[in-house]
Amino acid sequence: MTLRVAVVGGGPAGSSAAEVLAKAGIETYIFERKLDNAKPCGGAIPLCMVSEFELPPEIIDRRVRKMKMISPSNREVDISLVKTDEYIGMCRREILDGFMRNRAHELGAELINGRVVEIKITDKGKSPYVIEYNDMSAGGSQGVRRSLEVDLIVGADGANSVVAEAINAGDYNYAIAFQERIRIPPDKMKYYEELAEMYVGDDVSTDFYAWVFPKYDHVAVGTGTMKVHKKDIKKLQAGIRARAEKRIEGGEVIKIEAHPIPEHPRPRRVVGRVALVGDAAGYVTKSSGEGIYFAAKSGRMCAEAIVEFAQQGQRIPTEADLKVYLKRWDKAYGMTYKVLDILQRVFYSSNASREAFVEMCADMDVQKLTFDSYLYKTVVPANPFTQLKITAKTIASLIRGNALAP
Repeated sequence: MTLRVAVVGGGPAGSSAAEVLAKAGIETYIFERKLDNAKPCGGAIPLCMVSEFELPPEIIDRRVRKMKMISPSNREVDISLVKTDEYIGMCRREILDGFMRNRAHELGAELINGRVVEIKITDKGKSPYVIEYNDMSAGGSQGVRRSLEVDLIVGADGANSVVAEAINAGDYNYAIAFQERIRIPPDKMKYYEELAEMYVGDDVSTDFYAWVFPKYDHVAVGTGTMKVHKKDIKKLQAGIRARAEKRIEGGEVIKIEAHPIPEHPRPRRVVGRVALVGDAAGYVTKSSGEGIYFAAKSGRMCAEAIVEFAQQGQRIPTEADLKVYLKRWDKAYGMTYKVLDILQRVFYSSNASREAFVEMCADMDVQKLTFDSYLYKTVVPANPFTQLKITAKTIASLIRGNALAP
């Protein structure tokens, strides 16, 4: 026998999984319904992802070395990377996703332009799984219905995952990201050459932040919130447009995007011979809202576990085997998610706490710890004296902003 694996979803999570599987010689199918898909997100990736996932320079639109934090009262704090070779990469998702997906295909994964509509699990999961999909390459608006038998499925199909539904993975809370791509005049674009902006305040997001991130020839202006009603998100988007008005004046909206973003991992991420990765699993961090790196990393870690237990593709990994991936993931990143969850609840709960948050970002110790953790995905341990200073400054900022008032 030869192990057959279907990867549903061709974003960073699915593409990273398919690449590892294909390199190992495993029969791999990767499903993507829209080959030009552009998921609405800020598109920021940490420096470590560029090297770890061997991303070529041409897919990085901008190398951001400066961040401007803007408080509810419009207090601005400038943060700059000290080392000249460090940067935050800004990407358009259609470019990044397309590159990673095509690379997996070139390495041997069969790319299917199809929309998965149903997953049949028969004989209590002992028989092959059957994937029913609409083949969009066959023509017509709905494509042609086809089916494929596989031994194992990696669900990388986002927040509205068909794979998660098929295995009853459970629900999770989710936020909505809304973003406008705006082409602004060249003189204003020059301002954003190496700069990204983050705005906080209940006028731009009740529980998150809003952003102006530079892309190739435009800026992405957006917000995120747990308040999912259309009137709420439109009101908040109007808020960030108003706050950034002078810097984006004269701009032309070239695209409007919206998408759900999971707020925490699903209750069940492995069931039978099905494993969830990326947004389908719920791997978006609180506080920062980062998901691209963690999506790609989870896809790679899941596929590495499959390869490890597949014995050169001659054995079908079990549920227990797939859960080894979960144990490794939770050990590596579980604490990161918990800490960022706490930070979001503390600093995004009121305008007073948001003011304290921005004030704290002016501190060089905080900046170094934050950027090192983001760029390299390692929680850099500060020495005890520095940790004590950061804790004291955090409490002092909260007190000055009356954020601790009952």
